[in-house]
Amino acid sequence: MHEHFINIPGRAIGTTHRLTWFTFDSGNDGPHVYVQGGLHADEGPGMLAARLLVDRLIEEDRAGKMRGKVTVVPAANPLALGQFLHGDQQGRFDHYDGRNFNRDYPDLTALAIALLGDTLTNDPQANTARIRQALLQALETIETSAPSDRLRHALMRLALPADVVIDLHCDGEAEVHLYTQPVSLERVLPLAALTRCRAVLVAEVSGGEPFDEALTKPWRSIAEAFPDNPILQGCASCTLELRGRMDVDRRLAADDVAELVNYLRHVGALAGNQSIPAMSCQPTPLAASEALVASVSGLLSYAIPLGHHVRAGDVVAEITDPITGELHPIQATTAGIFYARPATRIAEINKRLGKIAGTRPFRDGPLLSP
Repeated sequence: MHEHFINIPGRAIGTTHRLTWFTFDSGNDGPHVYVQGGLHADEGPGMLAARLLVDRLIEEDRAGKMRGKVTVVPAANPLALGQFLHGDQQGRFDHYDGRNFNRDYPDLTALAIALLGDTLTNDPQANTARIRQALLQALETIETSAPSDRLRHALMRLALPADVVIDLHCDGEAEVHLYTQPVSLERVLPLAALTRCRAVLVAEVSGGEPFDEALTKPWRSIAEAFPDNPILQGCASCTLELRGRMDVDRRLAADDVAELVNYLRHVGALAGNQSIPAMSCQPTPLAASEALVASVSGLLSYAIPLGHHVRAGDVVAEITDPITGELHPIQATTAGIFYARPATRIAEINKRLGKIAGTRPFRDGPLLSP
């Protein structure tokens, strides 16, 4: 195990932010898996799971079980770890410019295609190595000055060499669920099965250039640009949502780590065979996921629990006006699993009240919340 860090200059004189990561490398040709937690720095479950994963991998490494390479970034956003407002952690948006830390990752496709030129061959493995090199070179040509963009580049630099990328997040309150792309689905479905995901949301483009899509998108586009060369999908990525913000629990995290280790065995990064259980859900289009929205303000209560299968027309939540006592039911228009909701119980107009994983696409444009 090797511990590494870089310092990211802050905006003010005398300020820096330290990004730390850990690598476990067998020196063999096994797959490289990258895991990070806390890109949204107010989401603790992923950070705890990533830290406990480091501890578990130390044991696996000492036992001689490493067969590939694993990179773990337990706290991927040191900038937002220091953001507070009136005593509350504010880790989703950059306080300076309001940007979501999981958006605006650079699209390296055009730069990489230009760098590749006519260097690709009929050897798919050699092409994979060459494309990775071109993507890293493309990243280095993009100049950054804002600390948040320097962080984006640092994280991409760590993740671009990986075969599989797992970005750990959480919702306000939620069942375990996962976001991925069609090109990644086959390789991440075993992870969804192992972690008993209640929803697997799939979109080729979800909008806003999130971290996971920025890593997979170039491979698909490069393959389309060079149809005469055999090009593999060199990176499969996903965002794994580990329940809700209050679920920072070492026992839950230990269970999550056990399944992450089982997944590492399955893909060959660790020694050992691993059977994959049946899925707890079937993949559904992200465009079919309904985000319930408050049309009025008031006190929020839920009529059904998380994980419940709702039908169109079912009352999912109720908003009570504390002045008049008037009750406003919030009904689903989509049938599916009620998989996430906010942690707060006071609703303002246009507040997102919950998410239902439906099966029939009905949305287009940006599919993720801001």
